[in-house]
Amino acid sequence: MLPVSYYVMLAGALFALGLYGLLTQRSALRLLISVELILNAANINFVAFANHLGQSDGLAFTLFVIALAAAEAAVGLGIFLHLYRHVRTVDVEKTAALRW
Repeated sequence: MLPVSYYVMLAGALFALGLYGLLTQRSALRLLISVELILNAANINFVAFANHLGQSDGLAFTLFVIALAAAEAAVGLGIFLHLYRHVRTVDVEKTAALRW
């Protein structure tokens, strides 16, 4: 069995990668993927600590976060498709047309 610190380091690396993507990327799709990485880092922590402490609360939170991520991806992709149809780009810096 692996120590919890390995899981926390993996989750920290995923969180850092997702945060870097949020701060540096301009494409809306890459921003969506960065948010998914951050949510997966939280899921890894929930599962690791639920397993370590022997409680199932973390697993319930993980299922909730997975459902939230699926809804976020569906709504986000719908918004990006609508944005691309009107502006012809997914660059978030060129989307001033949404401010009517």
